[in-house]
Amino acid sequence: MKFTCERNVLLKEIAIAQEIISSKNAISILSNIYIEAENDTLTIKATDIKVNFETKVPVTVLEPGSTTVFGDKFLGILNSIPDGELEFEQVDQKTTIKPTLKRIRFQLKSIASDKFPEFPMPKDESFFNMPIKDFKSMIAQTIFAISDDETRYFMNGVLFEKLDNKIVMVATDGRRLAYISKEAGPEIQDFSGIIIPPKILHIIMKRAGDEGLISISVTDKTVFIYFGSYQLSSVLIEGQFPNYHRVIPENQSFTFSVNRLEMLDALKRVSLLVEQKSHRIYLGIAPEAVSVYSEESEIGTAKEDIPCKYEGEAVSIALNYRYIEEPFKVMSGEEISLQFTEPSKAITIKPQPETDFFHIIMPMQP
Repeated sequence: MKFTCERNVLLKEIAIAQEIISSKNAISILSNIYIEAENDTLTIKATDIKVNFETKVPVTVLEPGSTTVFGDKFLGILNSIPDGELEFEQVDQKTTIKPTLKRIRFQLKSIASDKFPEFPMPKDESFFNMPIKDFKSMIAQTIFAISDDETRYFMNGVLFEKLDNKIVMVATDGRRLAYISKEAGPEIQDFSGIIIPPKILHIIMKRAGDEGLISISVTDKTVFIYFGSYQLSSVLIEGQFPNYHRVIPENQSFTFSVNRLEMLDALKRVSLLVEQKSHRIYLGIAPEAVSVYSEESEIGTAKEDIPCKYEGEAVSIALNYRYIEEPFKVMSGEEISLQFTEPSKAITIKPQPETDFFHIIMPMQP
């Protein structure tokens, strides 16, 4: 195999491929990136067995062929050299990399491409499309609420389902819940709810643009997601996702609204003196103002008042400040409403005016 290509074109794709890889063992095929040169196209593949990645970039192929190279060192080599043309040549399980602008030659030992795992293939007719911008918005509104408790593995991903005429994403860690829905086009067939691991969703957030469509195919054990030149697939998380409908309040007695950026700034400042194990802060809600304050400690305390719109008796609610901060960060509106019935029960966070998403957080013990 022999081909030439531009370093900056290749670097971007190899960086993504290396994100997929989980093994750092140089003699493991799962530490290697698969490359195949044919018809002036370089196919790049990487896998950690659960998540698979494939893309194609234009190159000038002098001799077709394929091999696998150690991803960590391959990426390091590309990062170390300036932009310009590179020459790759594969001979006797050794890959030589030569930049034209520098008098240096790298040689990587390789593993035969036939040792690389086969990727699962979807049925073409099983795909449906939706705007990439909508899909990324759904990920952004949910992914931070995923549980990291491996004993409750069924909450270690995002629920993705079609419900009536909507596509829905939900994430929960048992103390908070994030929900978003989008209108489902008529071409989207019904499919059962699936639990998508976060790794593939993080890659989509980092690498997908905001224009065009994303193609999705759902099978019993795998989700396939294609956009641009990228083809991703992931094994699904097995198990029964919690019945999230039961924790969504039908109606709540009180509502107060605040400026989103003012609340974020107050949380940032007050959290400097919050006990870092519990992350507990208090909201003192009263007509015209809400107090954001920390509890007394050996270090000290902090308190900030910000304007709010509220009609009701003064109450104090204890919360994990991150549970307010994270949804506020991914919202874009100016005004946010928080709805509650009593200090010990669920609080619903919604943008004003209301749109297609909301967040539910449970208070802490005072």
